[in-house]
Amino acid sequence: QVQLVESGGGFVQAGGSLRLSCAASGSIFSVNRMGWYRQAPGKQRELVAAISSGGSTNYADSVKGRVTISRDNNKDTVYLQMNSLKPEDTAVYYCNFNAILRLGAAASNYWGQGTQVTVSS
Repeated sequence: QVQLVESGGGFVQAGGSLRLSCAASGSIFSVNRMGWYRQAPGKQRELVAAISSGGSTNYADSVKGRVTISRDNNKDTVYLQMNSLKPEDTAVYYCNFNAILRLGAAASNYWGQGTQVTVSS
C-alpha cells in the first residue's frame, strides 16, 4: 500500500509564505497527476493546484500568481510553494496522487492525511 505524508503546514501572518511537501512511501511504479486540495471549515474540498507527469500545471483562480506546484519524480514528492498568503487561504491542505503501483495495474487515487494552514490577518 502507498501512504502520502505531508509536511510544512503551520501558522503564518498574512503576506507570509509556506512550502508544503508531500512524499509517498511504499512501492510505486509511476505517478500520473499530483495535486493539492484544500478544505476550509464548512466548505467543500477544492483543487488548489495540480501537475501532470509531463510537468503541465493548472491552478485555481484564487491562487494564481501566488502559488507554485512542483514535483520530484525521483522522490515521488510534490511541493506547493505558497506566497502572499491571505486569511482566506486558511484550510486543511491535502495532497493527492493518481498512481500506478505495479506494471499493468490500473491507476488509483491516494490521499494524504492533511496539514493545517492558518493565515492570520
